[in-house]
Amino acid sequence: MDSIGKIVDCIQDSAKFLDLPVPSRHDAKQIIGMSLVPALQTLFNLDSLQEAERLAKRYKQYYAAHPLTNIPLFDGAKPLICHLKDAGYRLAIATGKGRTGLVNAMTTSEMTDYFETYRCADDAKSKPSPDMLEQILQELGVKPEQALMVGDTSFDMQMGQSLGMDRVGVTFGVHDQSVLEQYQPIAIIDRLEQLLEHL
Repeated sequence: MDSIGKIVDCIQDSAKFLDLPVPSRHDAKQIIGMSLVPALQTLFNLDSLQEAERLAKRYKQYYAAHPLTNIPLFDGAKPLICHLKDAGYRLAIATGKGRTGLVNAMTTSEMTDYFETYRCADDAKSKPSPDMLEQILQELGVKPEQALMVGDTSFDMQMGQSLGMDRVGVTFGVHDQSVLEQYQPIAIIDRLEQLLEHL
């Protein structure tokens, strides 16, 4: 889902509410993909875990107050995922979202039945640790060389790279091509349907 705008708005609104310096939209975008508390610690340069957790609590309140119905899937996402599922690919999600946010997003977008498993911020160490991917691979009985990581952040690329897993970067999400290129993906795509060329 293209939730970037909502995430940035919630970060900025939370900072205003707690009288913290409000980050620019660009700066707020850069930490998307990490789990919430470490992301906020990084963005606001917070040494205090308690302060980061207080900010995270406010963020979650803002996020829950705004419905997901106005957050679209990226162009071409649903047809691509349907095609991959029908073709026999095993699909999984590794996300910095919490479980509640992920389940709500999957339910709202009617995508729950397409994914075999997932790992989120409640289950594993924050990206860029490969913990989420390691847990998924172990559960599914798949080796890193049999899998492909698709993501829009440097954190996604680092996860795959650290396991020797092939990875594809997408340019229409959080980080731009110049950032993604640093992690030697096998491809960088501008449209989701281009993924089929690399499977």
